[in-house]
This record gives sequence, C-alpha cells and structure tokens, in this order.
Amino acid sequence: MINMAIFVSGGGTNCENIIKYFNGSDVARPVLVISNKPGVGAIEKAERLGVPVRVVRKAGLNDPDVILPLLREFSVDFIVLAGFLLVIPDFLIHEYDHRMINLHPALLPKFGGIGMYGHHVHEAVKEAGETVTGMTVHWVSPDVDGGGIIAQFSTPLDPDDTPDDIAAKEHVLEMEHFPKVIEELLSSQYS
Repeated sequence: MINMAIFVSGGGTNCENIIKYFNGSDVARPVLVISNKPGVGAIEKAERLGVPVRVVRKAGLNDPDVILPLLREFSVDFIVLAGFLLVIPDFLIHEYDHRMINLHPALLPKFGGIGMYGHHVHEAVKEAGETVTGMTVHWVSPDVDGGGIIAQFSTPLDPDDTPDDIAAKEHVLEMEHFPKVIEELLSSQYS
C-alpha cells in the first residue's frame, strides 16, 4: 500500500475527489493533507473524510527540518500537488524524485511557469485565442511546470467562452481523469 500526501492551497475539490477515489483502494491511500493556508476549504473536506491535515506555511515547506520529519511521521511514499500554489524546494524534489506529481490546468508546455496558476492560466488561454484547453499531469522538477508529462487530456473551446467557462470545462477533465492517472501511475510504478 502506497501512502500518499496531498498538498493543497485552496478549495480542495481535487483533494476531496482523490480521497474519495482511493477510499478502499488496494493501491494507495491518502494519509496526509498539507495546506500552506489555514482555513481553506480543502482542510474541512479532508478532515470530514478522515484524513489528517497539517498547515505548513512557506517557511516550513522550505525548511528540511520541518517538512521532511512530517512526511516521515506519516510514512509518505508519494506526493500529489492538487492546486498547491507554492514552488517546491529542490531538496524536497530530490527526496521525492519521481514520487511527486502536479496537476496543471493547461496543456503544457503552453501556459506554464511561475505565476501561471488558476485563473491566470484560463485568462491566458482566452487571450491567446486557443481552440482547445486541457489538463496536464507531470512530474515535479526544479523547473516550474517543466517536469516530464505523464498524461494530458483536452477539451474544445468555443470562441465566446469566457475564462470562467474555460475553467469550468477544464475542471471537468480534472474530476474525471486526475485520480485515474494517479492510480495508473502508482500501479505501474510500484507493481
């Protein structure tokens, strides 16, 4: 059984979806949710579903003497970034090399990098006049949004779609595909 930590910064719809998906799984189980912000929706969702939550601010994330003992305490084997807005420090990427993935709300390599998260991405997609958008699951690397692509899923856009419409279409893909990609990846990596 693979012990998974989910890192979040916001409302937690992906976090909740992942926890529910892996409830009763024989592949992996979410054992810890880490949020860099207190009081966000993800915390309530995780606690309601019985997954321990810890708030770790930016300074703690960047301190190996804070974050690594916490991950060891919960025997975390694998990390999923699900709407986590802080840049992961190199020491943590090294410690979880090819054991940490991120979800990006666009078809990388387009619309990635520092500052490209959430609504910023959907606004950029609209401004560029894209006819499709999608989601990318990728390995976390020192180059923000530059790690190897694991999976991508796309959806067509209409010319009159607003950034909110684009976000809604992309979010449907996240809900449908993200937990399955995690399961397939873990099944193939650890079988």
